[in-house]
Amino acid sequence: MRQDFPLRNELETVHSGRTMLPELTADDRERYSRHLLIPGVGEEGQRKLKGASVLMIGTGGLGSPAALYLAAAGVGRIGLVDPDVVDRSNLQRQIVHGESWVGKSKLDSAAARLRELSPNLQLDLHRTRFTADNAIELATPYDLIVDGSDNFPTRFLSNDTAFFLKKPNVFGSIFRFDGQVTVFAPHLGGPCYRCLLPSLPPPGAVPSCNEAGVLGVLPGIIGSLQAMEAIKLLLELGEIPLGKLTCYDALRSSFRVLTLRRDPACKLCGDSPSIHSVSNPETLASPSCDMNSDLPTISVSDLKARLDAGFDGLLIDVREPDEHAVAHIEGSRLIPLATLPDALPGLDKNQEILVHCKAGGRSARAVQAMLDAGFTNVTNVAGGMDAWLKL
Repeated sequence: MRQDFPLRNELETVHSGRTMLPELTADDRERYSRHLLIPGVGEEGQRKLKGASVLMIGTGGLGSPAALYLAAAGVGRIGLVDPDVVDRSNLQRQIVHGESWVGKSKLDSAAARLRELSPNLQLDLHRTRFTADNAIELATPYDLIVDGSDNFPTRFLSNDTAFFLKKPNVFGSIFRFDGQVTVFAPHLGGPCYRCLLPSLPPPGAVPSCNEAGVLGVLPGIIGSLQAMEAIKLLLELGEIPLGKLTCYDALRSSFRVLTLRRDPACKLCGDSPSIHSVSNPETLASPSCDMNSDLPTISVSDLKARLDAGFDGLLIDVREPDEHAVAHIEGSRLIPLATLPDALPGLDKNQEILVHCKAGGRSARAVQAMLDAGFTNVTNVAGGMDAWLKL
């Protein structure tokens, strides 16, 4: 028996704009035969999936499994938004890509794999970043948004875009061994992302996956849950987690559900909103991990030249000891970021100091903290060890 479904009227409105749901071919019936056996899915549900469309923001750790399962399930149209190329460091978690695609377009890589799964899939390849300038145009043709982004400004933007277009936004996030997933849909009575996170965290306050790391299988779990919620939405099946944030702790093998409530003071979906456009301070912020573009900065090439010439200042590595043990720059002094405040009294405030980390975020925070403490000649090494190892 079909459960009450909060999105039924919304999706019936979407489907009513189509003269008829697409018919299933003989190949479809064979390919999706296990779906056809499921009460609540069956032929009608498979036709809904075939006639449905999803915008996938990113083809990385979350976007890879989500896009794979949406294509395999028979979703008829998927839009992919990603301007990047495949890097070898992507391959431990971004399973839609393979070794032969390193250095090539992520969109082309993803498209090749998705078409293997679903030869008749309509793929829209958007070779651009999802920005405030193009978000509304990109998202308008699709039934819902799946957010596979890895930075706060894009998450705010996908949230705001979905809010103004009255489309569900399937949210996921990952960090080391932990993940979260939910559906934000204020037009259906639930909260939005800004009810959970009202404003952008201070630059550098939260390390990115590039700096903090992530266990490769984790985005597979969270991205698959995103695909499940998207499919439930498109099938009008089951209970959608409006106001429920599912949190997964891999180390404890546990799931827990947190209740999220709409914030009456929310700047976007609250009683007196102050945000009336997808162009706002949060969505226009830089998605990079750089803390402050005005900080004194040196490239790794310049750093190497300085070291080769006999640099007589101090080079500080603010990574963790295990990172330092894997690879480090000869002559650097390890002072993990968490221990830096205790180490500052023992450093010369007038000595020239260069600071590096893995990718530039932690070192930027360290430089800012040292400048705030009265150090006069401190410089951030842009790109950190990642860039150094590519010299």
